Amino acid sequence: MGIIWTIIIGFVAGVIAKFLMPGDRYEPSGFILTTILGIVGAFVATFIGQAVGWYGPNQGAGFIASIVGACVVLAIYGFVASRTSSNSL
Repeated sequence: MGIIWTIIIGFVAGVIAKFLMPGDRYEPSGFILTTILGIVGAFVATFIGQAVGWYGPNQGAGFIASIVGACVVLAIYGFVASRTSSNSL
């Protein structure tokens, strides 16, 4: 149940992170990609929280941590996409 809960929270966190970080042309504009990056952000927040000791082995990241994780993943995606795009010209 923990993984399913992380996916649901990640879905919502991805949508909220996209609203908090409106993108330029290098950020994902599709709903599906934004959702996937939000879920990845929730998993990253869960992994880091468990590694640091904030969460137990069967606990997922909280809502705020998932939003922060999704914002970080969106920022990294935008940075990598802009670097890749400028190198291919």
